[in-house]
Amino acid sequence: MLPLTPCCNAESIYSHARPPLKAPISLLVMSLLLLLPGSARAEPASGLAMHGEPQEAKGFTHFPYANPDAPKGGRVTFSIQGSFDSLNPLIVKGAPADAIRDYVYESLLARANDEPFTLYGLIAESVETPADRSFVEFTLHPEAKFSDGTPITVEDVIFSHALLRDHGRPNHRSYYKKVTKVEQTGERKVRFTFDGSGDREMPLIMGLMPVLPRHLIDPDQFEKTSLVPPIGSGPYSIAKVDPGKSISFQRDPNYWGRDLPVNRGLYNFDEIRFDYYRDAGSMFEAFKSGLVTLRNEDDPTRWTEGYDFPALRDGRVLKEELPVETPAGMSALVFNTRRPIFADPRVREALIKLFDFEWVNRTLYHGQFARSESYFARSGLSSHGRPADARERNLLAPYADEVKPEIMNGSFAFPVSDGTGENREGRREALALLEAAGYQLKDGKLVKVATGEPFEFEILAATRAQERLLLTYAAALKQVGIEARIRQVDSAQYQRRKQTYDFDMIQYFWPVSLSPGNEQSFRWGSEVAVTDGSFNYPGVKSQGVDAMIEAVLKADDDDNFVSAVRALDRVLLSGDYVIPLFHLPRQWVAHWADLKRPSTTPLYGYQIDTWWLDPSAAQPAGAGTGKP
Repeated sequence: MLPLTPCCNAESIYSHARPPLKAPISLLVMSLLLLLPGSARAEPASGLAMHGEPQEAKGFTHFPYANPDAPKGGRVTFSIQGSFDSLNPLIVKGAPADAIRDYVYESLLARANDEPFTLYGLIAESVETPADRSFVEFTLHPEAKFSDGTPITVEDVIFSHALLRDHGRPNHRSYYKKVTKVEQTGERKVRFTFDGSGDREMPLIMGLMPVLPRHLIDPDQFEKTSLVPPIGSGPYSIAKVDPGKSISFQRDPNYWGRDLPVNRGLYNFDEIRFDYYRDAGSMFEAFKSGLVTLRNEDDPTRWTEGYDFPALRDGRVLKEELPVETPAGMSALVFNTRRPIFADPRVREALIKLFDFEWVNRTLYHGQFARSESYFARSGLSSHGRPADARERNLLAPYADEVKPEIMNGSFAFPVSDGTGENREGRREALALLEAAGYQLKDGKLVKVATGEPFEFEILAATRAQERLLLTYAAALKQVGIEARIRQVDSAQYQRRKQTYDFDMIQYFWPVSLSPGNEQSFRWGSEVAVTDGSFNYPGVKSQGVDAMIEAVLKADDDDNFVSAVRALDRVLLSGDYVIPLFHLPRQWVAHWADLKRPSTTPLYGYQIDTWWLDPSAAQPAGAGTGKP
């Protein structure tokens, strides 16, 4: 899937809050007024950061990773594997089409992609919050409007909060219920007052709340899937939908926010189309033939061997390795601990030891991957190789039985094999754990001693690329008498089974930002472990995890924040909820040469909305048309 924006914070994959602040000539930036004790106020600033101060000073003209002189125009086509049956990305039901949240709906504030977690104004031209962040007050921009010309009002904001709190996805419901009072405090002002949980991220979460048109939405019908194109306030509108096959977005020439400083250099394509494909092979062939404009590559074999075709050799297609400075996230095989077969942590630890990373990386991926040994790998938030500091030990003291000593002291590492595929040491240690858990080998099969039941389970797959990895792992399990059946299903069925936790094991990826926060509750919190539609696929129910997430949310400076995140990492690693896989050290991108990008790449990696088409270069045959 093409990463339109970093997948990160409060709204997880359902909120890539995008273009910021509108400003007349005399107000190029928003005014953030931090209320201090005794009603004293700080000087106006240009944004709101989770920790520390915003990077951009007031009066900035554009983000450093955008080219304000980028030409507008042209059509681009991107590819996605799967299908869709809904145009509402804000509800549990259905498989929504991609990018609607990005291009159609907007938030009160929008994030900067070259800062860990900082927001600048969008629908709201200013924001105020006290030092304790017990409330947040937004002043709406007077020119903000929906694409049908209707002005955005305080009533729309209040309506959106109530709608998503009561009818939205579980993450919305969880976050927005922390609001105890919503009130209109002026003609264009709205204030959200929070509960006493001490969650310092809540002002930013409310800033990322999508604002929906009250005059067009029936709350009683909101939770039903629909293919009726929604109306929002964003830079694009939906131009054409071929259900399950493609969706096209048309740039709105009357977009109210097109001249905002933080929008300068963004949204340069006149038309953006997403074509859906059943398999990765078809997607790649479409790119090679010019039907697709850009490809985000994650297959080392294809990257190493598959790009030897005429268009690349003659320079019409370019391959680039771009830097990314964010945590790698957690790519893993996920145990569904709700299933009895994976309820015993000794069983889970045994299956982790049976995963031979060195063999898999060498034989399947040309040695291109690095092993992920943390939920926050590739960043200073990782606990791997670091002994817990005094702050971490204090946080974890009440939950000492939930953290393995070797993870606490920083000496833990996943098993390293000789890469031959034998993995004798891993098998020996795994069998010892399985025997302790009540299993034994009998006639070549691992069985439960008490019942005689064989150790069998199903791994659900959505793509052939997944299937290749899973078959390799299943072969390793078979060496110790475990039968793992691989079942590949279509994307719609996969989505339904994933949302209702109807699986034994799946492969999944949780992206991570430099400022993890409330989305961690939606991934690992005990409360959502029994809520359909959450991202807590392993079914984590841990007092230690819940407490560390709370500590992350209450952290009031960088030191306490980093310690809390590392403490959370240690508890999650100790629970053996997943088999961590691997990550790439850089972003791999291939694109047709007429697609240009700014010289600066932000922290979160390339941002396609800052790219543009060179008007002097011919597009590849069929680009944006769906025809070769």
